Amino acid sequence: MAAGAVLAVAVLGLPGSAAAQSVDAPAGTQDATPSAQAAEKAPGAGEQRKDKHHKPGKKPGKPGKPGKPGKKTDPGEILGSEPSSFRYTPGVPTPTKAWKITYRSTSADGKPNAVSGTVIVPDDGKTTPRPLITYAVGTVGLGDKCAPSAGFPGGTTAEAPLVNAALVRGYAVVVTDYEGLGTPGDHTYMVAKAQATAVLDAARAAQRHPEAAKYGVAKEAPVGIMGYSQGGGASAKAAELAAAYAPELKVKGTASGGVPADLAKVADSLEGGDSAGYLLMSAVGQNAANPALNLDKYLNDEGRKLAEVVRNECVGTALEAGRGKSIEDVTTSNPLDQPDWQQAIADQFIGAERPSAPTFLYHGDADETIPYAVGQKLRADWCAKGHAVQWTTFAGQSHVGTAIQGNGPALEWLGQRFADQPTSGNCGT
Repeated sequence: MAAGAVLAVAVLGLPGSAAAQSVDAPAGTQDATPSAQAAEKAPGAGEQRKDKHHKPGKKPGKPGKPGKPGKKTDPGEILGSEPSSFRYTPGVPTPTKAWKITYRSTSADGKPNAVSGTVIVPDDGKTTPRPLITYAVGTVGLGDKCAPSAGFPGGTTAEAPLVNAALVRGYAVVVTDYEGLGTPGDHTYMVAKAQATAVLDAARAAQRHPEAAKYGVAKEAPVGIMGYSQGGGASAKAAELAAAYAPELKVKGTASGGVPADLAKVADSLEGGDSAGYLLMSAVGQNAANPALNLDKYLNDEGRKLAEVVRNECVGTALEAGRGKSIEDVTTSNPLDQPDWQQAIADQFIGAERPSAPTFLYHGDADETIPYAVGQKLRADWCAKGHAVQWTTFAGQSHVGTAIQGNGPALEWLGQRFADQPTSGNCGT
């Protein structure tokens, strides 16, 4: 199957199909167990949150202000590493080297946590410093078997073709699994800060990886941030946080597509539709970051059954289970009517802070998952702050279509930033 076709049927955080789920499940299930075991053994792997899966973490100093290098609470510190492999489609080896890593990051409430991911480098003989892209994937689901690192060896990770497009350009790539996806506990899905720090600390970890260093992954090399859909939100928030949280990273630019910058507006668009399952996924994610929200208190029996599916399965199954559901169908009362839930959703807003490096934003004007107007508003918010935004509309393109069509232009734009070509964006047009 062609790479583009693999991507299109393998979900990418979109209205998923049963076919996509069946493609992902076998390889993901096979690889999930050793990955989870490795994470469990990593120092501090269970420290994220105070719930039945976790022990309380130690309270660190300000996020991004690590202590002496090598400390276990130092963001980006590698907690574990094992050889892996990267395929962008089943059965087709690639000229790359890869390592599954577990590394220290920071949860949304500022506590140290452990996150897994994959470092991938072209095996092309180059040993001098090369650009590094820290790549944030779109929605894969909340089950550990769905983590990108679980699917890379078998070629079943949906966005592997997009990652491969960066590798063939000679860039190193690190792909985070995000908090709680491939490590103990629930994935903090759509929790902006937790996703952003996982993305930034993945870059830090890659630059500290001794084997990757032999292939040109170096602290002095330029860094690009990239992602679409869920990954668009993670990368865009990482762009806002980079200067304060990870000032040592030489971030040259961020390319973000289909950004869910305003979760309240996205929720209004999705409720009761084919992609309504995303709402429960997001609710589980918010509750994982802040158990005081007490999601279970609001769920009815149907909601609890769906939440169990959401927590353990990949996106195709979760969306099928939630198709057509309204909030009233799965709750005894609407949590979004409560001030604490309203605040939790408001905290995920992207656009209130100016990124420190230029950004490339892209969105399809026929996007059926994340409203085009949400992307336009992010552009307007950043432009109003005097930020250099390069905005691209993909006319007539759906959510999936824009992911595929926008990948090449996004990589081209990042390549220009790596080459230190100037850009002022197109805010005035």
